[in-house]
Amino acid sequence: MNAAETLLAAGCDDQLALQCCEQQITYRLLRRLVRQNAGAWQARGVRPGERVFVAAPDSVDWVVTYLGVIWAGGVAVGVNPELPASELQAMLAESEARFIWCEDEVARAVEEMAGVHVPAVRNDRGWAMEVAAAPLVPPVKRDSEDPALWVGTSGSTGIPKCVVHVHRTVTDAHSFACGVLGADSSDRFYATSRLFFSYALGNALFAGLRVGATVILDRDAPTPAGVEAMVEHYQPTLVFSVPTLYHKMLQSSVARRLAPLGVRHYVSSGEALPPATRRGWRDATGLAPVIGYGSSETLALMLYCDDESGCLKPTPLTEIGYAAGADPLVPQRIWMRHSAIARGYWRRPESQADSFRAGGWFSPGDLFLRHPHERLEFTGRNDDLLKIAGQWVSTSWVEQRLAPAGGDALQQLAAVGVTTEEGLTALAVLAVAAPGRREEAARRLAAAVETLPRHRRPRWVHWVDALPLTATGKLQRAALKEMHAQALGQRVAVAA
Repeated sequence: MNAAETLLAAGCDDQLALQCCEQQITYRLLRRLVRQNAGAWQARGVRPGERVFVAAPDSVDWVVTYLGVIWAGGVAVGVNPELPASELQAMLAESEARFIWCEDEVARAVEEMAGVHVPAVRNDRGWAMEVAAAPLVPPVKRDSEDPALWVGTSGSTGIPKCVVHVHRTVTDAHSFACGVLGADSSDRFYATSRLFFSYALGNALFAGLRVGATVILDRDAPTPAGVEAMVEHYQPTLVFSVPTLYHKMLQSSVARRLAPLGVRHYVSSGEALPPATRRGWRDATGLAPVIGYGSSETLALMLYCDDESGCLKPTPLTEIGYAAGADPLVPQRIWMRHSAIARGYWRRPESQADSFRAGGWFSPGDLFLRHPHERLEFTGRNDDLLKIAGQWVSTSWVEQRLAPAGGDALQQLAAVGVTTEEGLTALAVLAVAAPGRREEAARRLAAAVETLPRHRRPRWVHWVDALPLTATGKLQRAALKEMHAQALGQRVAVAA
């Protein structure tokens, strides 16, 4: 099979496939452009299995290039074009990439890298002429377990890894969109996240193409005003976004203005959506976001919640397994199986052994509590679960109880487990107040802390200007302990 051919098989010739800015192309034209692009890569010497990095803002050209690499038998690797040069250099060296397709700024950075000899292919007039002169080639057939694309993990909890997705992982990439959202070819998919992020890549681009629908792309980084403009102009029916942006759109009243614009479903993933944000969004738009759970290792969302329970259930085609002998009353890791799950990691044998198992099973590093009828309560990552005063405490639980108390005076909040001078485990909270409202936010947060059971109260609250985020907009939890250590000399304990 060929994953690119599979993704483009469903769209009717005259159906609109992609829209970006004022550019729009049909499935007939998209298939032609991908075949020509693949011909250009083959003329450049790309052989089956070789990696080509795609490092540019989202666009029609991005999609054509990405699919063209796969059509040609290569392996497409979408990366953040704003990645620091040192990180990009390490990824290029480790991956043994054949080419990097990019724009001028990234190309100049690559050409200046010492010890990295990866040709930069600029997305300019010269490349356009090269593609236009290339033959329309047939798709290179590969084994279903051969690599088709790589996705980088977000690095929210440590060093990023390259996830190897094979050709069969696109086959059911639309299982969540179809089985939960009822998507079909009449829908218009729009993700606020960039395409190098697996959430947008799998659930918006790949799922939209698999059902023959229209996919809306945005070259610019998302802002509340930008999302409002996109929805107003392009009229998407399915919107995929992240909790931080949903919260910002609520605070800026964008959510209320989106209500009459024809969106059928909002989806939230990337990190936990606070219940207060979900309720606020429902009150503002009439639609509560469907909560989805997935990771870079899964192209489709594996778990979802579409009610007020907060508990997750498997998406269509997803199987759930548990470790033998695990206590169902204690948060535990789970195992998942679905055709959209990756084959594993590139050159990370320890992580591979920890997270992947024969038979297509994958276990994320998150913990869940089991409830009847195969319902799962997300309790945070393995290192988010702490034992304080002999009792288990989830930092995720603390965040979800404290964040709503700040209202619109509080922009962001994160909890982290730290070690006291006495060697005991304690909680610290890092918070960001709305401009000019720190005093109000601090007062409201302090009152909320007093309502928590004593073992769940943070020992420190640090007010900071911003929390560290990954390129995909997720909280970079690995940096929180360092922020706490830096703040200790400036802040005092607020709860004993």
